[in-house]
Amino acid sequence: MKRVVIFASGSGSNAENLIKFFHNSDNVSVIQVLTNNPHAKVLDRCKQLNVSALSFNRMAFSKSDDVLNILKTAQPDLIVLAGFLWKFPEFILNQFPNKVINIHPALLPKYGGKGMYGINVHKAVVANKESETGITIHYVNENYDEGAIIFQAKCNVLPTDSAEDVAHKIHLLEMEHFPQIVNKLLK
Repeated sequence: MKRVVIFASGSGSNAENLIKFFHNSDNVSVIQVLTNNPHAKVLDRCKQLNVSALSFNRMAFSKSDDVLNILKTAQPDLIVLAGFLWKFPEFILNQFPNKVINIHPALLPKYGGKGMYGINVHKAVVANKESETGITIHYVNENYDEGAIIFQAKCNVLPTDSAEDVAHKIHLLEMEHFPQIVNKLLK
């Protein structure tokens, strides 16, 4: 059985989608969700889905071995960042080489980097009058949104689209593709 640990910071819609996708799988199990936000809606979702969830602070994440030790105990085959907003510490990445992936709501390398997440990305896409955008699933390295690209999916951006319209299109792409790519990576 392949083991997945998810990191999330907010509502957890991608985490819930992954948990439900693998719920009846004989090959993959989402064993834990970790969040840096003690008020994140993802904690409520995990409670409803009967999945272990913990919150942690910056000290536990990047200044001590607390989160690293949780991961070592969990022994994940894949660590999935699903709307996780903190930069991943290099000392944790070094313990899990090529086992940490992220989903980004744009076609990297465009609209990546510190502060480029969620609606910030969609507002920039609309402001720059892009004709297309999409999602990027990539490996995580020591820099924001610069790891090797695993998969991209595109959607059109209409001249009349608002940032919220773009967000909806991106959400649909995430729901469709993210579980499939995670599944492929674990095979």
